[in-house]
Amino acid sequence: MALRSSGILLIALAAVGTPLQANLLIRPTWDTSITGNVNSAAIMGTINTAISWYETTFADPITVDIAFVAGTSSLGSTSFSLYLLTYQDFYNALLADATSPDDVTALTRLAVDGTGVNNPITGSSQVFIKAPNARALGFATSGGSDATITFNAALTTPGSPGSAGTYNLLPVIFHEIDEALGLGSTLGLNVQGSPSPEDFFRFDSSGGRSFTASSSATSHFSIDGATLLAQFNQTGSGDYGDWASTATKRVQDAFATPGSNATPGVEIRALDVIGYDLATPEPGTLFLLATGLAGLALRRSLLN
Repeated sequence: MALRSSGILLIALAAVGTPLQANLLIRPTWDTSITGNVNSAAIMGTINTAISWYETTFADPITVDIAFVAGTSSLGSTSFSLYLLTYQDFYNALLADATSPDDVTALTRLAVDGTGVNNPITGSSQVFIKAPNARALGFATSGGSDATITFNAALTTPGSPGSAGTYNLLPVIFHEIDEALGLGSTLGLNVQGSPSPEDFFRFDSSGGRSFTASSSATSHFSIDGATLLAQFNQTGSGDYGDWASTATKRVQDAFATPGSNATPGVEIRALDVIGYDLATPEPGTLFLLATGLAGLALRRSLLN
């Protein structure tokens, strides 16, 4: 069964904001479809386990408000708002936010395409971004709930009494939280001409950019355009920002695998390079950042 996401489009300008606390905080609200469920304690406990995982993985000083609903349609879906940033503001925010070796590698690849007014994917001057991702990069958003995650408790473990128990709830929630935080593509949405942050890391097998909904294309997630870390889904029946379902089971697979216990892996690298900060940098990160960003700043001055 496909994990589906639906976008609610909100176009707004983001301005520089102020950090709220010293680490990522995900604040859930519970629909009565969950609180009134006989198995509510187990369901909420599983969701809180996923939330705690992200709160200990990322150090961004932001609060993310997510509403959780037990629905009856697709296995999992996320509704969200999109904001518009200029490409220059987006690139400059990524540069200022770089905290890991992957960030430096990603920025170096972006610099190859130039750092001018227009983005290197579609040539527009804009980028669509989700509210939590924008705040992680230091921009202010309008407030309110950031996303609504809906899952089918009739299919999950834990789930409603009598659930088929086909799918483990934890990886479903991981998948949807990833999308609430910022993963996903504008391909397939009713948006024309502007990419999302993850779209900057879509490449074909030869290292060229691959921003297309064609089912005959093969697109990969890559930080540098050379090392292909996961293959994107290219079928219209699944999200274009998800991974193609392969023998390697991942949280962000477009089509869930019964019984899978996948936990975030490459998805964390994806969230890192679109603007989130890892809570525990790898040894030597500070030295690599100092040398990498110095070289990047020099290269950018030569390009501009």
